[in-house]
Order: sequence, then structure tokens, then C-alpha cells
Amino acid sequence: MTKKIGIGLIGLGQRGMATVERYAVIPGAEIKAISDLRSSSVEHTQQLLHSQGRNGVKAFSGEHSWRQLCQLDEVNLVIICTDWSSHARMAIQAMNEGKDVAIEVPAATSVEECLQLVVTAHKTGRRCTMLENCCYDTFHLGISEMHKKGLFGEITHCEGAYIHDLRSDQGWMSYTVSDHKGNPYPTHGLGPICQLLDINRTDRLTSLVSMSGLNKINNTLLRTAQGRTILLQFDERTPRPYSRIQTLCGTKGYAQKYPLPTIQLDGQMAITGAEAEAIAESHHNKAVRQIIVEGRRLNVPNLMNYIMDCRLISALSHGLPFDITVSDAALWSSITELSARSAALGGQPVSIPDFTRLP
Repeated sequence: MTKKIGIGLIGLGQRGMATVERYAVIPGAEIKAISDLRSSSVEHTQQLLHSQGRNGVKAFSGEHSWRQLCQLDEVNLVIICTDWSSHARMAIQAMNEGKDVAIEVPAATSVEECLQLVVTAHKTGRRCTMLENCCYDTFHLGISEMHKKGLFGEITHCEGAYIHDLRSDQGWMSYTVSDHKGNPYPTHGLGPICQLLDINRTDRLTSLVSMSGLNKINNTLLRTAQGRTILLQFDERTPRPYSRIQTLCGTKGYAQKYPLPTIQLDGQMAITGAEAEAIAESHHNKAVRQIIVEGRRLNVPNLMNYIMDCRLISALSHGLPFDITVSDAALWSSITELSARSAALGGQPVSIPDFTRLP
């Protein structure tokens, strides 16, 4: 690293504080400024940073304090950990101030906001990504490398989900999704699938149909230009165990992470559990393997987050493209509105914009 990446962090709630903790061990990164609506949250974070020897961090509080943070010369990357409704406008302002941006999921809540993110990134020349940590799941990363080696043949169908029993939860998640008519949280399931299918590169999503039933359970079926299909589920109102499904169906093999990691290749018995996870991990590329070894040495609480953060800072330091581009962030996030549109029409097909082409 020739220099440290200066980070400005907006939003010091649960996810924001987790980010503060994570970046204590990320090489090449340094938190330069923090901002939150509540002065008490800012003061608490300052005390934490000081106790860890991370001093000299500028702090702002109040409704418009985030704008001051975006104007700081020492900030190279703005990380946005606020409520969903503010993600896009804050990211757009940060890019207009000359900053690169990383946004918590989803990057935006409407198709129009998604388009604005893409247009602003191209207009300003700044990089914008979404912090979709499920794209760095160690099983997914191994399966992705296996697919690149042709072990699964041609992928014809994938399934993903966000299934999480939150019936007793009264926090921000339940409040935010309570009135949504489609899939309000699509990116955990969809992001890894789009990477497997090379979406926004050699293939693209073209249309979807979506249906919501009792308890807000949603099923969305997407189609690609090459005719491949994706089943995406959302369910936070039943006792089902946590699952992102993570299913890959190919002409030569099959893999699925939940409920039990499974890999089956042509002519072989299905391999499950820890053995399947070990096989996936054995296919990690060198760069990912090095990060995982270091993360385990540091005993980080979440390897997905650690890999994501290291990849992000490395890309910034070396002037490389982000793993998740602004077009990816826009596409995956747009399913929030598009699924609701289709569900409101009784499951009629809805076209998906091509976010790789400027309007």
C-alpha cells in the first residue's frame, strides 16, 4: 500500500458500529470522519475509537452533518450505513463531492434512484459499490471457481433467498419491510447468483414475475437474455430456519449451501456437510485464500465481511474496478420496486432495465 484510504462513515447504528469495529483490522484503511443524526452516537463512537488508539477522527452530528463529512479532503471513500431511504441521495452527493462510495444494502429503493446512481457515477467518474457481503460467502467463492473450471457445465437455473424468522423482531428490518408488496430485500440471494451467471457482462436480466402471499411471503422468478431462470424467495414471517438457499443447477453438476452444503458432479455421489465445504474451499483462488488465512489468524467474527472489506480497499488502493459495480448495485436493488410492481399486477411480467446502458 502506498497510502491509506481515508474513510468517512455515515450512520452509527448497528451496522455502522460493526463497520467501525471491522475497519480496526483492515490493512490500508483508516477512519477519518464519522457522522450521525444523534450526538450521543457520535460521542460513543469517538470514545470507542480513542480507546483503540484511533485518534484524530473528525466527528459531525445533526441532520445535515453527513454533507460536511463528504466535503473533507482527507476522505477518499464514503461508507453509508444509514436507513435505506437515504442511501441513494447520500451516495449521489458524495460522488458529486469527488468521493468514491460504498453503500449498505440495498443501494437504492426505487428504479429511478438506481438510474440516478449509475448516471452520477459515470458523470463524476467516481466508483460506487454496494456492500453485499453474501457475495463473499466462502462456499459461494469456491463454487464460483469450480464453475469457472467448467465442473458444473452450463448453468441453467439458480435459486436464492432471504429466509429469516423475524416474527419477534421489532427493529428496523421489520418496520422497513412491513408495507412492502414484493421482495424488499433481494440482494443477499440475488447478488451471488448474478456473479455466477456473469450478469451485466455476458448475460443480463430481462424480466420477472412476482407473487406475494400470506405473511408477506414473496416468490420472484427472473429470466435472463440467454434463457436461464432464477427463483428468489423472501420470508421473514414463518418458523423456517435461516437460509439463503444458494442453489446452482448445471448440465454437469449441482451445488447448494442451505440447509446442508451439497455438491454433486456427474458420475459421482453427492458430497455433503463439512466435506462439501472443504471441497469448495479447496478451489479458492490464491488472492481469496490469502485473505481467509489472515482473517482466521486475526479471528475475525465474520469472514464474509473481512473478505469484502479487504477486496474493497485493495481495489481502491490499486485503482482497480470494484467486484460489485454501480450497475450491479443498481440492478440488484431495482428488484425491490420491480417485484412489487409485478405482484401488484397479479404476477404479470415486468421488464428489467439494462443498467449497463445510460438512459
